[in-house]
Amino acid sequence: MTKKSSNHLPITVMVVDDNSHMRSLLKELLKSIGVHEIREAADPVDAFEIMRSNAIDVLLVDLSMPMIDGVEFVKMIRTGDDSPNKFLPIIMVTGHSERSKVEAARDAGVNEFLVKPINAKSLLMRFQSIIDSPRQFVKSNAYFGPDRRRGQADNYDGPWRRKDDNNPAAL
Repeated sequence: MTKKSSNHLPITVMVVDDNSHMRSLLKELLKSIGVHEIREAADPVDAFEIMRSNAIDVLLVDLSMPMIDGVEFVKMIRTGDDSPNKFLPIIMVTGHSERSKVEAARDAGVNEFLVKPINAKSLLMRFQSIIDSPRQFVKSNAYFGPDRRRGQADNYDGPWRRKDDNNPAAL
């Protein structure tokens, strides 16, 4: 039995990317920040099958993939009846940093967004955000996922975040 290093993160991460070179790079970066339990899949269909039989703690998913892109995959995880874990922390990894892409990923329910090229420091920062500052999950008619707002206004004075929330006091 080998002794694990002191920087070992006792989590299992799934990497989903259609590019084998990117999967290899992500696996090496994960190892460099202390993640040693890594599963990988070339597409969301294979990833879903692996997730059904393996406990996954964090998902890294590429935005641009053929057939089912990362945004659709995240929606399947967050809202699908057959989802293995609707609360799974998800980091979207992509070379697309356009506002529309970031908003689409956020609105699908990703926890964090990471733009390529990536490095160990930026990856570690996203993991720290998920672990140290997890956001509550929100469920509405149009959205399920982590609260899209990272902070709360200083002048906030109640449990209802929007004027159109189903506030029983307003009924």
